Amino acid sequence: MGKPVAKLKVMCARSMHQVVGTLTDAFRREAGHDVELSFGTVGALQKRLDAGETADVLILGAPMIDKLAKAGTVGPATAVATTSVGIAVRDGTTPPDISTPEAFKQALIAARKVAFSDAAVGGSAGIYLAKLFVEMGLGDEIARKGMPQQSGGEVATRVANGEADIGMTLIAEIVPIKGARVIGPLPAPLGNETTYAAAVTSGSGAKEAGQAFIRALTQPSARSAWDAAGFKLP
Repeated sequence: MGKPVAKLKVMCARSMHQVVGTLTDAFRREAGHDVELSFGTVGALQKRLDAGETADVLILGAPMIDKLAKAGTVGPATAVATTSVGIAVRDGTTPPDISTPEAFKQALIAARKVAFSDAAVGGSAGIYLAKLFVEMGLGDEIARKGMPQQSGGEVATRVANGEADIGMTLIAEIVPIKGARVIGPLPAPLGNETTYAAAVTSGSGAKEAGQAFIRALTQPSARSAWDAAGFKLP
């Protein structure tokens, strides 16, 4: 299609890297725009924005996008996709009962090692789980057998190679890892959902291309890619 029409910089939550990467490749081919993707935990991206870094499109947790919209930093928000904290076991093993909070608690107590997203990294799953373990009265248990990981992919890998019996992180980060199997979200009412939203920044010089990019991510034909990656669409 000739020369790229616009150069877009996109900052996006890390858990979406696989599906957003795939859909961006299609957008580059179809629209002819040049897109630079930058992924990080929501906490890390927030720090970069606070330090003055800029982008044309932000794809972050919906509460953060709403906050930025109220401050006038971004334009109107578009809900993109939702994922939940899920529980993973190694393929081929008998999954524990996680149907109720009490059953889930017993499964964690029975496990040799438990891998999960490290809250210190600033991801939404890690922050939520750190609080949940304390609320469930498992602080000491998890301190003893817990394996905090730098990314959701590493959590799933620990489970896939048998280092941990149970892994917990966003379902979308477990799905791509061969050998790890999602046995369900956290049991109600413990479950938490993370909804991501996208918006074009107020200072962008490529607003039209930015809106077109968001439309490409949320069009009906993209649904199967989101489903396959462990996300639900609004």
